[in-house]
Amino acid sequence: MDDQQNPLGLVFLSKRSNRNMSKTIIISAAILLALAVAIGAFGAHALKEKLTSDLLDIYKTGVQYHFYHALGLLLIGVLSLHMPSTLLNWSALLLGLGIVIFSGSLYVLAITGIRWIGAITPIGGLSFIAGWILLFLAMLKK
Repeated sequence: MDDQQNPLGLVFLSKRSNRNMSKTIIISAAILLALAVAIGAFGAHALKEKLTSDLLDIYKTGVQYHFYHALGLLLIGVLSLHMPSTLLNWSALLLGLGIVIFSGSLYVLAITGIRWIGAITPIGGLSFIAGWILLFLAMLKK
């Protein structure tokens, strides 16, 4: 991708530094997976008695989607080592953003009980969907 195709100069989303980008994706996935374990354990031990079953279910949903998409991020990182693609880089970015928005909003909702925060959860879901579609498109191009 040249600078004409990337007018914002987003090097981290271009193929130019693919080795570094793959490494960044894999490191991000490892950190997000470790956080998913810690957040899940916190919910299972510290929040189990403090939350209603409804709020605990919401929290568990956040943890599940956090895990699934962090594993997807790891997959994208490994794929990007072998087949550099701007689409894979964007896919990784969208999955990471989806984890923060989708799972993060569910964590906040469950812990605080503030229901209106759930209004942003679908934005994270759309980010997940877009990320998976970009992975699909990247594979079609290879």
